Amino acid sequence: MCGFISIFAPEGHDILTTLLDGLIAIQHRGQDAAGVVTYDGHSFHAKKGLGLVREVFESKHLDRLKGHLGVAHVRYPTVGKNEDNDVQPFWLDFPIGIAMAHNGNVTNFHQLREGYFPSQGILVNSNCDLEAVLLVMAEALIHRAGPTSLSAEDIFEAVRTVFEKVKGAYSVVGAIAGKGMFAFRDPYGIKPIILGVKRTPDGPCYACASESVVLDVTGYERIGDLQAGEAVWVDENRSLHRRKLTDQPHRPCIFEHVYFARPDSFLDDISVYKTRLRMGEAIAKAWKRTGVEIDVVIPVPESARTAAQAMAQELGVPCREGLVKSRYIGRTFIMPNDRMRQKSIRQKLNPIRLEFENKRVLLLDDSIVRGNTARELVRMARESGAKKVYLASCSPPLRHPCFYGIDMSTKREFIALGRSEEDLCKEFGCNGLLYQELGDLVAAARAGNPDIEAFCTACFDGNYPTGDISPEILASIQKDRIEAQA
Repeated sequence: MCGFISIFAPEGHDILTTLLDGLIAIQHRGQDAAGVVTYDGHSFHAKKGLGLVREVFESKHLDRLKGHLGVAHVRYPTVGKNEDNDVQPFWLDFPIGIAMAHNGNVTNFHQLREGYFPSQGILVNSNCDLEAVLLVMAEALIHRAGPTSLSAEDIFEAVRTVFEKVKGAYSVVGAIAGKGMFAFRDPYGIKPIILGVKRTPDGPCYACASESVVLDVTGYERIGDLQAGEAVWVDENRSLHRRKLTDQPHRPCIFEHVYFARPDSFLDDISVYKTRLRMGEAIAKAWKRTGVEIDVVIPVPESARTAAQAMAQELGVPCREGLVKSRYIGRTFIMPNDRMRQKSIRQKLNPIRLEFENKRVLLLDDSIVRGNTARELVRMARESGAKKVYLASCSPPLRHPCFYGIDMSTKREFIALGRSEEDLCKEFGCNGLLYQELGDLVAAARAGNPDIEAFCTACFDGNYPTGDISPEILASIQKDRIEAQA
């Protein structure tokens, strides 16, 4: 999972600080690398590197990264090994000046890199699947429009070509030198993307971002989310053009609401915060049916905090901050290997003994993926004097690989696969375990926008909405992830 922002402002408006403010707002979506490409009316200027935004960018870059049009990105890798040449954004200076960033995963990247591109005499220089999107779109634009003239229709037809050739789930933002800004969302709308505007005396500024919080902190008004298969083009006069190019059903990722998105974001007009409250209420009702009594609900920071408050209120017990999180340790879910995750869990979380001592404790987490955190949490709770320790998950058991851009692409990573809840209790050392029902999870999100008929829930039920996850694609992606983690 990655995060991005693109901005197109009137000439004379330097956008770098706004781009960086936007990246900091979505630093949670990627901690491995950050990058910015700007355009000043004459040329592209770029700075990319491995690390957090504050580590990659310094005050000296303010003078060099001038421009009123630009793209910025934070990354964690789902394809490739997080090397320097995989850091986004990517750009081309010839035959057309185009810069691009994305969030998602191209499921047929290996097939394109090893088959289609060589047949066209095109060299792929990285292990990042964004390059496939960039090359396909640039090729389509140059064949249709040439290097000088460019219309909204040309952009839309080029995006159609991307949809035809590039499979998977991806939201994309980009800039074309001297021409404008574009954005598009995959045909099933799996990955989030939202459009905003800021009015200035010199005319409108447009921005596209992964989450609405980016628009909030940078002073943009939300226009709305792109629909599934929709493309946006802001031309050189900063006139806005929108076109829905596909008619597939909209299937946004449910895991955004479980874990990835900030609670102060809206995705497809659904409040992430309100969704997590409803998740907490739903699992509380399920817990009541177990008949097991508890003394306290303790959330696992940060994503489960909102749901824990609602759960505790529904159960009529206190919700306590029994685990203190160090804010200087990255999100363990998106760390590249188990060794780093296990080391970071204990560094990141420390229990407040008074909240555990002689109590029947229910620990609520957003999800249980590999089991590393669950085992360590139960151990810490018992060492802190808890009489009994129960675990609950805001989401159902994760049993199926995600091929759409979440770092769980191999079945060997799922602790719940092939195990009963009794087996998992023994594995974690807890007195009881409860998972959210999938129907309750979907209902919690859908209540915020009934127009969304269904979500992508493939990681829970194995139903991949794109319908093109063949055994060959499955094997190639899993092989790539295993190699990257080695």
